[in-house]
Amino acid sequence: MKLNVDLLKNIRQVEPYVPGEQPQNKVVKLNTNENPYPPAPGVQKVLRELAYDRLRLYPDPAAKDLVDVLADYYHVGSNQVFVGVGSDDVLAMCFLTFFNSERPILFPDITYSFYKVWAKLYGISYECPKLDREFRIQREDYYSDNGGIIFPNPNAPTAIYEDLEFIEDILDHNQDVAVIVDEAYIDFGGRSALELLPKHQNLIVVQTFSKARSMAGMRVGYAIGSPELIKCLNDVKYSFNSYTLNLPSLVSGVEAVKDGEYFEKTTAKIMDTREWAKEELHHLGFQFPDSKANFIFAAHPDYSGEELFRALKRENIYVRHWDSERIEQYLRITMGTREEMKILFESLKRYIGKQGDYNQ
Repeated sequence: MKLNVDLLKNIRQVEPYVPGEQPQNKVVKLNTNENPYPPAPGVQKVLRELAYDRLRLYPDPAAKDLVDVLADYYHVGSNQVFVGVGSDDVLAMCFLTFFNSERPILFPDITYSFYKVWAKLYGISYECPKLDREFRIQREDYYSDNGGIIFPNPNAPTAIYEDLEFIEDILDHNQDVAVIVDEAYIDFGGRSALELLPKHQNLIVVQTFSKARSMAGMRVGYAIGSPELIKCLNDVKYSFNSYTLNLPSLVSGVEAVKDGEYFEKTTAKIMDTREWAKEELHHLGFQFPDSKANFIFAAHPDYSGEELFRALKRENIYVRHWDSERIEQYLRITMGTREEMKILFESLKRYIGKQGDYNQ
């Protein structure tokens, strides 16, 4: 039975974000930018020792232990840190909190597609300046009158990193609105905009435990900014949902931050794999922007993106493909282990008909 037409008129309907496939069978999974290595050993230990009886109690709504360890790690005050259920939750709170002007917010036309979803969900006017032919953000496009700015750095899905001078220029031209830099991939090769916080009170930097800290399944994200802006975020959070992060996520998050040596070791392995993968993709004829993330955004001049995507999927190798204007020729390839990447390259070699040695 269909819903009454008049009933549907009063129901909010939006076009949702479409996440990457999560296949349940055994595959080479290079489509959702997950870390191929497990979390820090201390995470497993603290979860194993977590008292079962504690789960009957609500978690700390202020997430004080996690907030404090993040503040110490980044050398900021605890009143400058906001945590949430993955960076998606944090970013959604930022949209709800900071983007309330009648002027449109600005973000690139090729970027994290959730930005449009949140803007439409919250009724926020937006404009999407186009990336140039090399998929780079044009800073001049962000000088116009606006109600706020958000962009990832490195950008997704292009993996292009912009330096701090570029970001500071945008901040200088937009001192009366919030500028959010989404740094989900910053740990794989760039300097964080956190360095700019002392000079720019309108800057909010958002990061996540999902990528470099191998905790996508735990859903931990955070924002760092001025005490005044973080207070605004918390005020919205407490009017929306006081108990955002669950207890296992809180305790494991603390342990992940404490183990800096493991963090540096695994990110270095991923970056090393990425640089090797660039060489192999070039050998196979692929073209791509230089990546500073844990993925490569690549296209082949002789094969369509969809054709390659389907060919790999038939061999249980999953990469990400979008049927979207300007990027339909591209595949986003997450960096897996060296062994997983060899399987990918052997498959591509067979399909494209090139020869090469992938046993280095």
